[in-house]
Amino acid sequence: MVKTKDIQIRDPYIFPDQKTGNYYLYGSTDKNIWGKGTGFDVYVSPDLNNWEGPFPVFRPEEDFYSEENFWAPEVHEYKGHYYMFATFLRKDNGCRGTGVLVSDQLTGPFKPHSTSPLTPENWYSLDGTLFIAEDGKPWLVFCHEWVQVSDGQICAVQLQDNLMDVIGDPIILFHASEARWPTSFQHKRFPGQNNYVTDGPFVFTLPNGELGMLWASFINNVYAQGVSWSRTGNIQGPWEHDSEAIYQNNGGHGMIFRTFEGSFKLTLHAPNDTPNERPLFLDIAIDSDGRIQVMGKSESN
Repeated sequence: MVKTKDIQIRDPYIFPDQKTGNYYLYGSTDKNIWGKGTGFDVYVSPDLNNWEGPFPVFRPEEDFYSEENFWAPEVHEYKGHYYMFATFLRKDNGCRGTGVLVSDQLTGPFKPHSTSPLTPENWYSLDGTLFIAEDGKPWLVFCHEWVQVSDGQICAVQLQDNLMDVIGDPIILFHASEARWPTSFQHKRFPGQNNYVTDGPFVFTLPNGELGMLWASFINNVYAQGVSWSRTGNIQGPWEHDSEAIYQNNGGHGMIFRTFEGSFKLTLHAPNDTPNERPLFLDIAIDSDGRIQVMGKSESN
């Protein structure tokens, strides 16, 4: 068994499995996230503190369309199967994108489902997540990276029901600079322009029906977690943004899940410094206005 404090992981994602009473923890686990990708693993726990694993859930075959930048796996149950959405660097043109893998079990093995990333071929994109709208239509929500567009974007594109391809072109939901809390930065590769990061979108619905989105950026070069809200309750928005980040202590790329006891938790990685990243499980409260307040670490951390 391994303790939460001893797991090095980025972009943590929790799947609470009601069938087994266990939590499944996925994330970016390669020691060198910029290098050749090993694959993805999972840890399994009944209590978010004592974990078995890591167990390998994806290892690429030689003909897989990527061999680098294996990032941010998320696992969603959809129509009787488990689908993993993850970031990969394409072999054919060196652009990042989100591809889809599939398995009949949370412990894998996951195999390629889409024949290539579903984000636009020539875009630098990352951190795709699945969102199922009220009408049952699946959407891919993802980041169009600042390295290509300067002011990072959160975008969405409708997926085919089988999750193997997209329908139509992506739409821009918002730019990072539209929120008040992120700050711009200068980069030596991109002189003379203000850059704003968008990272790790995760779409969620509150008990009152309000549609929200977690996403990460930087405040004066410190990684932070913010929240935005759809004014219409649908994925196309328009979106409004909390004025301040809910977590500003060098951590982010979070998601919200409900424990088996019924409470809500936010998980993210912190600090944002390799090799010190650890998964945090933060208790959260939802106030009368439907806004999220981070209460602190769970006792299990």
